[in-house]
Amino acid sequence: MKQAELCGLSASDLARLIAGREVKPSEVMEATLARIAAVNPSVNAIVSMPDPDALMDQARAADQAAPQGWLHGIPLAVKDLVATKGIRTTWGSPLHADHIPQADDILAARMRGAGAIFIGKTNTPEWGHGSHSFNPVFGATRNPYDLTRTAGGSSGGAAAAVAARLTAVADGSDMMGSLRNPAAFCNVYGFRPSYGLVPADAVGDSFMATLATEGPMARTVEDIARLLTVQAGENPTVPFPRPTEPFADLLHTDLRGKRIAWLGDWGGAYAFEDGILPLCEAALTTFTTLGATVEAISPPFPAEKLWTAWTTLRAMLNSNGKRALYDDPAKRAQLKPETVWEIEQGLGLTADAVYAASEVRSRWYARAAKLFQTYDAVLMPSAQVWPFPVEWRWPQAINGHPMDTYHRWMEVVVPVSLLGLPSLNIPVGFGANGLPMGMQLVTRFGTDAACLAMGQQYHLATDWPNHRPPAL
Repeated sequence: MKQAELCGLSASDLARLIAGREVKPSEVMEATLARIAAVNPSVNAIVSMPDPDALMDQARAADQAAPQGWLHGIPLAVKDLVATKGIRTTWGSPLHADHIPQADDILAARMRGAGAIFIGKTNTPEWGHGSHSFNPVFGATRNPYDLTRTAGGSSGGAAAAVAARLTAVADGSDMMGSLRNPAAFCNVYGFRPSYGLVPADAVGDSFMATLATEGPMARTVEDIARLLTVQAGENPTVPFPRPTEPFADLLHTDLRGKRIAWLGDWGGAYAFEDGILPLCEAALTTFTTLGATVEAISPPFPAEKLWTAWTTLRAMLNSNGKRALYDDPAKRAQLKPETVWEIEQGLGLTADAVYAASEVRSRWYARAAKLFQTYDAVLMPSAQVWPFPVEWRWPQAINGHPMDTYHRWMEVVVPVSLLGLPSLNIPVGFGANGLPMGMQLVTRFGTDAACLAMGQQYHLATDWPNHRPPAL
């Protein structure tokens, strides 16, 4: 099989070929390294790569070894917010530009334990702040579909690597859309699982910090389901565990009779650049063709209350989690302005404000639970803007509406993030500008398998990620 063909395969197909001894891990690695050498200098998705000869040695060892798991012998780059033993991990910060961890974080350990060969890290914004993957250590990641545009973030390197066929699958993390926004920008799938399904490490606060999670990214829903199975599973040292399921075995479903709600622009609360809503609305017909009923509904909760609750809780977590860096003047001088803003927002919070934000979050959870008694899923766009010029820090306005924070332009992801709901970015095609877009398929908390099963039927009917980027 030709190298280009190997790089275009899904991880599931690669795993089947390797298990059947039709392809060797060393052949996959050779093809991957050739693809990265040809494409990555333009895209800048993968950083901190180990020596290629050392990677080939690992792959040749995998040729002879008994399979460790589903990812046996498959190259994988880990997001640069996850510590990887022996491979530089920077969090996109000059403060850690030369940091080499002595141990894997739990997510990396699980993927390595399933047989993956780590070929480096995927680029991310500094500390994951902002949906544009640039930092002073590695620079900016570019969109494979238009190298003058951003790949989004904070899992922008992961999304670009998957779209550009540098890797078949990738891990990502999502606090404010970081598995959904870059997946939409790069025409791939990104899945934010129910909170607790993919556990974090027992570091810092693990009771109140329930806004962020890690999850999978891929070009097929089957790969999403299989990588999620590797990533999921209880960590007994952190609270709120979720039971796991054999997700890849549960993808067969029938959309006939399903009721799906369309929330669009949340009753006009969210501004969108021209062309995004019509493209998403056109994609709704795929669900109706498959037998589902799609109904436009009124906003189920005031958007401004959700935003205030979100920014309060996010600032509280960022401020306390990064306080030691801020309190050191030398380190503070090396923090990006957006991170300093987050910390300073949190420094002025009162206990009353945090409690009020948590109460809004609680009322929204109760209202969403009632919504899912009527509807099997909710659909809404994954992004409010098209992939923007790579030179920008963030969009200052949408259709003339000024953005009052560095992240207001991605407010559409907040309703899901506040509740920790399962949400799959599904690609919806390309605008007149040739740029990709996606929308969120959201289901009730804990119904990750059902969300992926609906996404699988959509994928089989569309397969947008098979529309490859232009020659790089």
